[in-house]
Amino acid sequence: MLRRLFAYLGERDPGLNNDVVATFVIPKATVPKFVFPKQTSRIKAARTLSARPVKRRVAAAKSFGAALSKAATSLAHPPRTRGRAAAPGTAAALWQSLGPDHVPSGQTYGTNRVDVIGRLSSIAVDPRDAKHLLVGAAGGGIWESKNSGANWSPCTDAMPSLAIGAVTFDPSSPARVYAGSGEGNFYANLGAGVYLSTDGGSNWTVLASAPFVGVGFYDLVVDPATPATLYAATTNGFYKSTNSGKSWTLKRVGRCWDISVDPGGGTVEILASFQDGLFVSTNGGNAFAAVAMPSLPSAAWTRLAVDRVASAPDIAYAFGAAGNASHFWRRSGTAWKKIKVPASLSVNQSWYDWFVAATPDKKGQVYIGAIDTLRGDLSGTTWTWTNITTQGNNSIHPDQHCLTFAPGASSTIYAGNDGGIYRSTNSGRTWKSLNKGLAITEIEYMASDPATSKWLMAGTQDNGTLRHTGGTKWDHIADGDGGDCGVDQQTSNIIYHSYYNVTLERSTNKGNSWSPLSPPNVASLFYPPVEVVGPTLAIGAVSLVVSRNSGASWAIVPLGLAANEVATTMRALDSNAVLLGTNFGKILQMDWTGTAWKKTTHASPAAKYISCIAVDPSNPQRYWVTSSQVSGAGGRVFRSDNGGTSWVNCTTGLPNIPFNSIVVDPADFRRVWVAGDVGVYQTSDLGASWAPFSNGLPNAMAVDLIFHRQDRKLICGTRNRGAWIVDIP
Repeated sequence: MLRRLFAYLGERDPGLNNDVVATFVIPKATVPKFVFPKQTSRIKAARTLSARPVKRRVAAAKSFGAALSKAATSLAHPPRTRGRAAAPGTAAALWQSLGPDHVPSGQTYGTNRVDVIGRLSSIAVDPRDAKHLLVGAAGGGIWESKNSGANWSPCTDAMPSLAIGAVTFDPSSPARVYAGSGEGNFYANLGAGVYLSTDGGSNWTVLASAPFVGVGFYDLVVDPATPATLYAATTNGFYKSTNSGKSWTLKRVGRCWDISVDPGGGTVEILASFQDGLFVSTNGGNAFAAVAMPSLPSAAWTRLAVDRVASAPDIAYAFGAAGNASHFWRRSGTAWKKIKVPASLSVNQSWYDWFVAATPDKKGQVYIGAIDTLRGDLSGTTWTWTNITTQGNNSIHPDQHCLTFAPGASSTIYAGNDGGIYRSTNSGRTWKSLNKGLAITEIEYMASDPATSKWLMAGTQDNGTLRHTGGTKWDHIADGDGGDCGVDQQTSNIIYHSYYNVTLERSTNKGNSWSPLSPPNVASLFYPPVEVVGPTLAIGAVSLVVSRNSGASWAIVPLGLAANEVATTMRALDSNAVLLGTNFGKILQMDWTGTAWKKTTHASPAAKYISCIAVDPSNPQRYWVTSSQVSGAGGRVFRSDNGGTSWVNCTTGLPNIPFNSIVVDPADFRRVWVAGDVGVYQTSDLGASWAPFSNGLPNAMAVDLIFHRQDRKLICGTRNRGAWIVDIP
């Protein structure tokens, strides 16, 4: 997962990764070479970050977030008509959701299967109406249920960012709800500010963009004694507002993960966890002092969480990861005591999934979350720990991000993880999935059947590879992370999917069963590109990994790339020729001569990350490429009319955001679509001008495009809002 974060950030601006390396303890084996600027190699992997902010990386994140917010607010979002889509080919035609909004038989680490959907970062329950739920999806916005999760509605599709890190009700007036955009765990750079709803979460506005553009939220708390006072835990530090969120002041710099406020208010006590430890304030967060705890680790914190028992606020818990170990303390009165937790608790993803939640009305019960969630029960002086998320046939999806209690019924808990939201009414002994209708799947890649647009395959983040066969309920057809995938366009029953790294499996029955192909392990992106043309299978890495017999045997073909260079995208011209793009902006062509693969190096459109290559179906000499890297000189959309000998920058008229995918209309070579980190855009004049093509499309990251030639439909895959389709006249 950490490699995936490096790849995501480095693809857009390699300098953004310096923040991760400078903040966390990073195992050397985890750090990929391909997604860092040169100066990063001189940064030590393990350190404690200084409390002084690093202006360069903050400025880069702010600039990135500002560009995305500007692009999002410029997109038109007409009201969606319920029950009937606009007629195909009309000016009012809208993108329509393909889902998934229901994925049965998803994966767990137990013996059962569960409904899954996508990654949640936060859950809030209305303090005066236990049936009223709000959830924040990592990149899919805020969703509302008024019937305990039986049905869901999206509430923020037109907001400038759908990356949500925190959602909280005002306990004194639950119609007032706050949300922090920018998800601290992963999509921090997508922060667009604090959002406000005054109708319980159904409708939202931007309350304060500054100082949170490009900043991620971990926590957001309304002071229980003074509701006009709010506290925010963010990737930049601890912030405070005294005017109901309209303006904010940074009170302590350095990544802040968690906040616990005494029920009597912030002037009684605030506990806050930072990258340099646990701190306490007794003056409303205006000043902090370090908390003395016994047996602190010598290693730097990767994550540290804090919570307290609402009915007995002198009882508090701190749960952290440092080095290769977890650490847990309990405070009773003023004394902190270190408690041993099971050694089986994994800290491998502590930077990403980590929390502590104290049962509000029980002095001796607490939940700690990592990949799994454990419930701790204290009897006398003895703690009993129970894994409540991986427990045989009562398991739920792993990678736990948050846990919330129902008001007045602390045995009813809601768990949010990479699979979605789950409810238990008996403190985690059994679970029920609440994911049906929650369309927040994080798609990475797609592939389609050439005969029908009603069949689609998608690789997804931590929810495997999924299959669409016409409805919004999709099939889970492969476990793990779902990477790039492909359909044999000559025999569409034969399909391929990957996990991550250089992996590939083959199915001859459209995904009902799979056979592993075991390509050789070569250094690559977390999700390397895959191309399928008949029996020719190609995987892009530091070399070309290729088979000409459907995976029966493989060859590793050197590409002659520079140090730290890797293939980032591919496009097959036919079964004997493949185009590759790299993170350095190189365009290569590999041709099969009958006995060997011959390399041709084309001109480079720009020395930056190539995210997609398209070939005009009507002219094999016309290439299009996109770049998702906003840093550095050059554009982000280019066209070559002479097979890569020279390039025309076609970026004018597009927003200054990453572009991830590009397709050409087979019936009109002048018409091209590109997908960006927000929105889809269209040109009708070979890139001389562009216009938004996003009516009805949520402001989520658009990461993959397919043009279905036979059905004349454009399909867009998004991160945390699933797949979308629109008719093309």
